[in-house]
This record gives sequence, C-alpha cells and structure tokens, in this order.
Amino acid sequence: MTAALPTRRDEAWRYSDIAAVEAAWPLPAAEAILVPADSDFARTIVQDSGTINQLDIAIGKGATAAIHVLSIGGDYGRVELNVTLHEGADFKLGAVQIGGGTQNLEIVTTVTHTEPGATSSQIVRSVLAGTATGTYLGKVGVARDAQATDSEQSVKAMLLDRSATANAKPELEIYADDVKCAHGCAIGELDPMGLFYLQARGLTPADAKKLMLQAFVAGVFEGAADEEMLTSLALQKLGDLV
Repeated sequence: MTAALPTRRDEAWRYSDIAAVEAAWPLPAAEAILVPADSDFARTIVQDSGTINQLDIAIGKGATAAIHVLSIGGDYGRVELNVTLHEGADFKLGAVQIGGGTQNLEIVTTVTHTEPGATSSQIVRSVLAGTATGTYLGKVGVARDAQATDSEQSVKAMLLDRSATANAKPELEIYADDVKCAHGCAIGELDPMGLFYLQARGLTPADAKKLMLQAFVAGVFEGAADEEMLTSLALQKLGDLV
C-alpha cells in the first residue's frame, strides 16, 4: 500500500515544494545502513540534480559515522537522515546548501540517542540568493536510558537577498537526566563593514562577497575524504550567486 502524499501540515514537509514531491511520488524506500560495532563509516552526498535522498542509519556500539552533504542543484532537493545511536557511538554531520533563483533545498535530520555515552554533532550552513528557500529541520531525541549523551547542533544561514528565505528548527527532546545537549541558530546577511574593508584593499565586490562566503562555509567539510571536491563545487556555486 502506497503511503499518503505528505502535505504542509506534516511538520517534516512544512516548507517543501509539494508539487515537486508529488511528481516524484511514491518515493523509493530509504536506504538502510547498519554500521557494525566498533567500525567506521563515511558517506558523501552531493545533491546537484534535484533529488530526494533518504537514509536510515543505525550506528552500533562504539562505532562512528560521518556524513558530509552538499546540496546545490535542482528546483527542489531534499536530504533526509534518520540516525539511531547505540552505546558509545558517534555521529557527525557536516552539511552545506547553496541555492539561488527559485530553488527549494532541505536538510531534515532525526538523531536518536537510545543508549548511554553516545555523541552527535551537526553543522549546517546555508547560503541563499534570489527567492530561494533553504530549510533545516533537525530533531535530537535522547531516550531515558541514554545517560551521558553529548549532542550539539550549529545552524547558520546567510541571505544574499532580502527575498530569500531560511527556515531553521533545531529541536531537542530529552528524557535522560545526565546529558549535555546544545544548539545554536543564526540567520543573517554579509557584514557591510567587512565587505567595505575587503574592497578597500582592492577586491571587487563579487570577489569580496565570495571570500566572505568561503569563510562562512569553511570547516564544514574538514576531514571528509572528498573535502577538496566538495569545497571546489561549493565555491563554484557561490561564484554563480555573486
């Protein structure tokens, strides 16, 4: 039986392009990934053609998983991650989405700590121009038995035009007592004084913007096996926007 098409009343699809989702419906089953105990897993996702990527990741005891995402293409693109961490597991997400024109790009994560001593870190950066929309919905759940959990989310968006839209909703649902969970969220524009400083030293307005945006996304892909490729693609897209 085919699942019902989501609507904007569904929290996880609130800011989606439902017409684009309908055109791709029914979606294929999410890719299931099991990371065995005490092992390492890494995956790079480049969303450059308007696709919907769904991954269900279970991270075993003492294992680590790192996902790096660059979302830049298509009228509508979505990366959805559902992650379950067992005892002592570690999950890291480094994601950048860059959109212009009328693009609608989404990153949606649900990270669930089910057992003690697991750690998770999510860093998400969005750069948006034109009438583009960039969305990050990130829920971290900590079960009652998941003591000594350490989780953090860092979410920032840069709007190059006032007509662009950034939606950000980091969310915590905690049932354990001994935890360290934090999230930060900021949406802003390029610093005009910083741009003036760079232009006063000979950079063109476009090069000054590109340099500041490069600094904005710097570090998100650090440690990725495809770091050079991801950085190069990000800079190309930023160049197109400025």
